[in-house]
Amino acid sequence: MEKVLKKYWPLFVVPTMAAFTIGFIVPFLQGLYLSFCQFTTIKKAKWVGFDNYIRVFTDDPEPLTDSLWFTVAFAAVSIVLINLIGFLFALVLTRGLKGTNLFRTVFFMPNLIGGVVLGYIWQILINGLLSVVGEPLLALNTTAGYWGLIILMCWQQVGYMMIIYIAGLQSVPESLIEAAKIDGATSLQTLLKIKIPMIMQSVTICVFLTLTNSFKLFDQNMALTNGEPMNTTTMLALNIYKTFYNRTGAQWKGLGQAKAVIFCILVVLISFGQLRATRGKEVQQ
Repeated sequence: MEKVLKKYWPLFVVPTMAAFTIGFIVPFLQGLYLSFCQFTTIKKAKWVGFDNYIRVFTDDPEPLTDSLWFTVAFAAVSIVLINLIGFLFALVLTRGLKGTNLFRTVFFMPNLIGGVVLGYIWQILINGLLSVVGEPLLALNTTAGYWGLIILMCWQQVGYMMIIYIAGLQSVPESLIEAAKIDGATSLQTLLKIKIPMIMQSVTICVFLTLTNSFKLFDQNMALTNGEPMNTTTMLALNIYKTFYNRTGAQWKGLGQAKAVIFCILVVLISFGQLRATRGKEVQQ
């Protein structure tokens, strides 16, 4: 088998690498180049150096920093709530209760619905129940838009994280839990000293997914608030989209591309920092 693999490995690797190169590496390099240009199309690009990056922080009608702080505030709360609620659900559903499989399915189902559909569903629900003198609340109140996005994300992602935490909890050796009971450990002590340390790999995965999803959030943001009122609920991805598509002129596309590169670097750095912090606490079974 090893000889066959060594002889025919290009048949398996080359198609995948070709698709990855065409679908990711080439567009990424083109995007990086265009961030230093003013352009209307890829073939009509004029090199301007770092002008676009300077304009991001000095001459931007839709400041990226405003969207950054809103995104950070959103991510901080949503990451904690999604992981906490998902973990609590996982604890309950690993106690051997009746109907566990049904509850798992019901909690997971929102994750199967597209972000745009979810956004419009919650927009109708919130504006219908909490309208202000007949006016849509989400278009008038920044706080309502902020918590609306958090509720939407929790409703969509809690079930998915719950499944990952359930898998982690079920992998904890039963012998450790029994030994803890024999030693007189309480349920809380068993949870804090045994279960949580043993499922840190699941915690790493869930925190990584919720972190990156929170920073990359686009379709739900566009469908639920579209940045209203007055772009105060515009997150990073929607800010880039509006800069690139809602304005005409080569200078705006270059500015939007520069924002996209900054956004990519920011998400990569934050993600690597999180992975390094949580992986250091993982326990090998």
